Amino acid sequence: MADISEYCPSFAPFFGFAGVFAAMAMSCEYLRVFFSAGAAYGTAKAGMGIAGMGTFRPELIMKSLIPVVMAGIIAVYGLVTSVLISGSMSPSDPYSLLSGFVHMGSGIAVGSTGLAAGYTIGIVGDACVRGYAFQPRLFVTMVLILIFAEVLGLYGLIVSLIMNTKSDNTMCRA
Repeated sequence: MADISEYCPSFAPFFGFAGVFAAMAMSCEYLRVFFSAGAAYGTAKAGMGIAGMGTFRPELIMKSLIPVVMAGIIAVYGLVTSVLISGSMSPSDPYSLLSGFVHMGSGIAVGSTGLAAGYTIGIVGDACVRGYAFQPRLFVTMVLILIFAEVLGLYGLIVSLIMNTKSDNTMCRA
């Protein structure tokens, strides 16, 4: 029988916290200064389109905020995952290396899909909002494309939640 410390080394929580960082840094807005990532990029890029369009058609600004709201939802996906990961870690309980790697993969899954979805929402939001100023029939098309972009982040959240349920610390109990 292997020693418990072999399965639960003292550096195992590093990988869990790396998952928390990946989920937050790649999909959320809190590192806007250091990373042009996910929701921050989507918000900024769509915001530039709204600012450019708003000077010509200010009555359309409220309907044009949809890309910004959808980019913010991507940030919520990363936040949910990071809270779940950090909630399963406790200084008083042992933490296995397997759980660390699973949590890191979970954070990378939601972070990388949040990054892709945020970039997509930003680019589509910018182009469609500017086009919407000239052709109001583009609104439905814009919303549909934004929904498809948002689903990328939702897929990452689903995979992350499934991975989170697979973490197991029972091998660390004596």
